[in-house]
Amino acid sequence: MNDRLLSILGLCRRAGKIVLGTDPVTESIVTNKAFAVIMAKDFSRNSQKGILKASHMCNVKTYVINRTKDELGTALGKYCAVAAITDRGFSDKIQELILKEQEQEEQHYDD
Repeated sequence: MNDRLLSILGLCRRAGKIVLGTDPVTESIVTNKAFAVIMAKDFSRNSQKGILKASHMCNVKTYVINRTKDELGTALGKYCAVAAITDRGFSDKIQELILKEQEQEEQHYDD
């Protein structure tokens, strides 16, 4: 795997610092265990609503990453479209990679 974000997410999973699936992620948000939430780009808008509402209420950063459910599932060893990071160190690194990737995409569009 040559994708740094997916590699870090896989490492996070192996360390047991990630929660997968809509209901577990929502629960981790409202119990203040989630530091960040990531969603696959093909995660349904309807399913996103509850997570986005909980994230907004609990002030948890939420990102839609430029990866599909299949790509996310392959990296995590379980098919899923949404994940909550429950470790601050992993969360900080993942957010850094996402923001860097978004900057690069914006620069690409500006060129």
